[in-house]
Order: sequence, then structure tokens, then C-alpha cells
Amino acid sequence: MAQIKHSPGLTLQFLSVLITGLALMLWIQTVDAQSCNGLSHHFYYKSCPKAQAIIKSVVEDAVRKEARMAASLLRLHFHDCFVKGCDGSILLDDTSSFTGEKTANPNRNSVRGFGVVDQIKSELEKACPGVVSCADILAVAARDSVGFSGGPFWKVLLGRRDSRSASKSGANNDIPGPNSTHQTLETKFKRQGLNVVDLVALSGAHTIGLARCSSFKARLYNQTVNGKSDPTLDTTYLKHLRAVCPQTGTDDNQTTPLDPVTPIKFDIDYYDNVVAGKGLLASDQILYSTKGSRTVGLVESYSTSMHAFFKQFAASMIKMGNINPLTGSHGEIRKNCRRMN
Repeated sequence: MAQIKHSPGLTLQFLSVLITGLALMLWIQTVDAQSCNGLSHHFYYKSCPKAQAIIKSVVEDAVRKEARMAASLLRLHFHDCFVKGCDGSILLDDTSSFTGEKTANPNRNSVRGFGVVDQIKSELEKACPGVVSCADILAVAARDSVGFSGGPFWKVLLGRRDSRSASKSGANNDIPGPNSTHQTLETKFKRQGLNVVDLVALSGAHTIGLARCSSFKARLYNQTVNGKSDPTLDTTYLKHLRAVCPQTGTDDNQTTPLDPVTPIKFDIDYYDNVVAGKGLLASDQILYSTKGSRTVGLVESYSTSMHAFFKQFAASMIKMGNINPLTGSHGEIRKNCRRMN
């Protein structure tokens, strides 16, 4: 067989084609990594380049005035995504002909931060009318709220559109409650495409914010309808909580920090508390008290590594933010987040 001789020019040409091909593959991988379900990091680069800066500015001002607002805005995004996907449906007000999600049991007299969302929307409408969705506002505001509390940063995929409907029954059935069993938590997260790792990481959001007595009072006095407190609750912490929430003669809307150690700092003290039997909500403590469950090891892991928690929390927030978004021609871009156009 005759040998094929390669000229230097041909070799250089081959290398050039190879390098170009590799570069194209890397570009495709980068684009693919930055897009999901029709969402993109660059969605508003041309249509509203200052969108994220505007959201960040309003959130920063709100959190500076009231540190608790960070947890409230984060919770709004969570409660929105768990009902019909991340579509801004939680923001819709009830009317004489429409029932929204605000009066559902997990939201009534509980979710807050709507005024901040209104302010963000107002500023965005001045800068680029009819462009940025309320659903995207919630996603970015949640990220910035975590950042201003000392937590991790992540790139938010954008391009969600707003729902023209809401589901009160969905809010009642799909949002995990503070007294949920371990199985219920896993089931409700799995229903949204989220796994056990996401469950434990996203529960870490309780490192900031407050909870009402009504959310955990049963643990203090009658956890299993036997007139006794939850045995997994640290006794010293139990005495403190009973002082905050007496069995009778008090307003069950009284609040206490979810993390009594660093209540306004986004850190791993939440997991330290749970390991020590000081998880405020039953749904927090059950992640560690359910022996044999994978959640136990995850709680222990995050309690010893801020890096591991931050990395997974960011990944799980991105994953949660991608639940059934409305894109393309579906839904609408609301002019006012409280009502449909």
C-alpha cells in the first residue's frame, strides 16, 4: 500500500478545522448550559438590560429597612413555584369573579412582600414597559435576597411569563406544611421534580426568617394528641419556645426566629440547630430525627460545610426555578403583578 504523505500546509489546515470544531462544540455546550425550558441567562440583555440591576436595587433597599423581608421574598418564589410552576400566580389578588392563592392555608396571613414586588414592577415598567414578567421578578428577588443575607450567588435563568390563572386548591395541596411528615415532604418535592437532596438543601432557607406560633405550637404541648411535647425537641429550647408561645392566652401570630442563633444571616446554623434538636418546625427536625433516612446524612454534611450547602442550595434553587415555566406565547407579561391584563 502506498504511503500517504501530508504536506505542512495540509496538516495546518486539518488542525485549523479541528480547533474550529472543538470551539463550536464548546460554544454549543455553553449555550446548552445557559438555557433550560426556554429560559436563558441573557433573556433581557437587549429588551431590558437594566432589569436585574433595578430588581437588585429595590430588594437591597427593602432588606436594609427590614431584614426579615429577605426571607419573605425568598418564600414567595418557593410558594409560587410549587403551585402550577413558577408563573407568578401567587401574586394575583382575589376579585369578585376570581379566587387566587393568597387565601390558601399555607399563604393566608403568612406570605408577604407583595408591596416590594409592586415597587419593583413599577420601576421596571418605567424602564421597559411590558417586558419583564412578575414570575422573573420573584426569581431574581429571591436570589438577591439570599445574597444580601450573606448567602450564595447564582445566575438566574430568565424568560418566564405570567399565568392567567391561579389554583387555591393547588396551594392547599402542594405546598409542604410545617407539620408535614417525612414521607409527605419527599412526596411533595418529588411531585415537583425535586429529590431528597433538593429537599434538605432548600429547607436550609429556614436559616433566615420568622415563624408564627401557630406553625409549631403543637410540638410544644400536644405533638401526637397525647398532651406531651415532641420528644425530639431539645428541652432547653422547648422551655424558651413555651415562654414565647404559652398554651393559652396568647396570639398565635406571635413570631420567633427560625434560626435563633443567626436569624438574619444566611449560613449553616440552621443545620447545627437541627442536629442539636433545635429545629423550630416539625418539618425541619424530622429531616434529622427520621433515622435511616438519607436526609440525616445530608443534614450532618451541610452542618459542617458552608461550601457544600451553598453550592447545593444554589443548584436546587435553579432547579426549582425551572418548574413548568410559561414561555414563548404562553401566558402574558402583566403590567400589574396583582391582576391579569
